[in-house]
Amino acid sequence: MLRFSVLGSGSAGNSAVICHGETRVLIDAGLSAKQLTLRLEAIGIDPESINAVVLTHEHGDHCGGLDVFCRKRPLPVYGTRDTCTVVGEGLTRSRVPWKKFEAGAAFEIGSLHFESFSVPHDAVDPVGYVIRDTDRSCAVGILSDVGQATTLIRDRLQAVDTLFVEANYDETMLVNDTRRPWATKQRISSRHGHLSNDQTAELILSIASERLHRVVLGHLSRDCNAPDVAIETIYRELAKAGWPDVSVECACQKKPLPLREAARPQAVAPSPPLAESVVREDSARPYNAKARPSKGSHSASVADPTVQQAEWAF
Repeated sequence: MLRFSVLGSGSAGNSAVICHGETRVLIDAGLSAKQLTLRLEAIGIDPESINAVVLTHEHGDHCGGLDVFCRKRPLPVYGTRDTCTVVGEGLTRSRVPWKKFEAGAAFEIGSLHFESFSVPHDAVDPVGYVIRDTDRSCAVGILSDVGQATTLIRDRLQAVDTLFVEANYDETMLVNDTRRPWATKQRISSRHGHLSNDQTAELILSIASERLHRVVLGHLSRDCNAPDVAIETIYRELAKAGWPDVSVECACQKKPLPLREAARPQAVAPSPPLAESVVREDSARPYNAKARPSKGSHSASVADPTVQQAEWAF
């Protein structure tokens, strides 16, 4: 089974982990090596079992813990050529075996299949990913730090089961923020900045399908967004469009989300009825057992109310 967890998301550091069978891969390593270790252990993963690190881009909140984490672990690190070059220039403690690829390329790590695609952001060569299991029956979409949802992005994210996507700011809260100069606000909302809640909702609706059952929102601004605001915006639009059963939750900066299956849980078949005539010990009359159907419900949860975001000193 394909399983996914966000270890932390915000400008203080971003990292996620995806697992299939014996293959375990970190997506970005922006948390400190200590926090990466502690959070992996907290969700039941031995840090020594990690097979590789895959980078989305070179910003410090996505690769800041890489040098120390890889010092004792000769892990291969995957990234676009320009991303690897920039990150490699800052490494002083580890000798990383780089695995460079061109944006748009696909590659395999163990039993995981990665498909990369270019995204617009203020970085040298940023990418997102769709990650599939061995038989391509399940897919996780990764879209962290992006200024606009391009046609390419929408095409690549079709038919994913779980989507991790940034929802950086609420437009009203950004406009009303008094801590940031106008130039910074323009940069945040530019085509190479970040997505607002409304833009994220629009993107999710454009790729929603019967397979999509879980959306994890990341990179929320500490001052210009809030988990309840982001969740309400996304879920309201999903419900209006006829997708009320999609789970929406926020990743946070301070602790990991549980490691969960990426695919929609299979419905549990009701237990077969007992024989039509089962004699109770205290009665000679026949007892007919009836299975009670289970009820499903939507759950939009916030992992932690403290969500931090400060890229470009947001």
